[in-house]
Amino acid sequence: MSQLQYAEREVASRPISSVPKKNIGYRIFKRCFDFISSLIVSLILILPMIIISIAIMIKDKGSPFYVQKRVGQNGKQLGIFKFRSMKVGADNLEKMLTPEQLEEYKREFKLEDDPRLIGYKKAGDGSKCFGAVLRRTSLDELPQILFNICIKGDMSVVGPRPLLQEEIEKYYSEVEQAMFKSVKPGLTGYWQAYARNDATYESGNRQKMELYYVENQSILLDLKIIFKTIGSVIKKSGAK
Repeated sequence: MSQLQYAEREVASRPISSVPKKNIGYRIFKRCFDFISSLIVSLILILPMIIISIAIMIKDKGSPFYVQKRVGQNGKQLGIFKFRSMKVGADNLEKMLTPEQLEEYKREFKLEDDPRLIGYKKAGDGSKCFGAVLRRTSLDELPQILFNICIKGDMSVVGPRPLLQEEIEKYYSEVEQAMFKSVKPGLTGYWQAYARNDATYESGNRQKMELYYVENQSILLDLKIIFKTIGSVIKKSGAK
């Protein structure tokens, strides 16, 4: 049984119903775990992060960091920090993408072969160029560990991935939006650990997996997701 099939079976066995009740003890434990673990990891990875920053500035002049506005807990605007995997000016979609690519982006909010990635020169580079490697290995997410989880505390190690406002409005009902916004977004989550690019908005599987976590979150599930994420990154499961 594949990871995606396992996740689909788990989600189907625990139907989503409503916004979960607050568990104060769990939330206190989770914040303590988030702070301590993110501080330790940040100290360990400080040198690799410096090297990645320098590499980005050499390959595509500009800041190595990129702050993107997303929807945070309780609907508050959240600025997530990332290593910049895309070329300067990548936000200008109409200029950087063909009509076909723009349509694909509007449907899934990502591209199979993204020409905006740093190092992209020809069709197919979206899976092997410098920017693609940063994304596939999740190295572009590292700044969130220090800035969003450890210092600002507006993200957690585990939770639904933070979304663009237009994403959440397009793919979630009002009740589902309330559920989604009731928890802190995470560096990784159930969808990312078990399916990632194998579960799409169009199929509805991504939404179900994210909401499954919101309603069933626990210390045990968080640990399960963390270890599964590590395994998925190493094996590159569902990553493109």
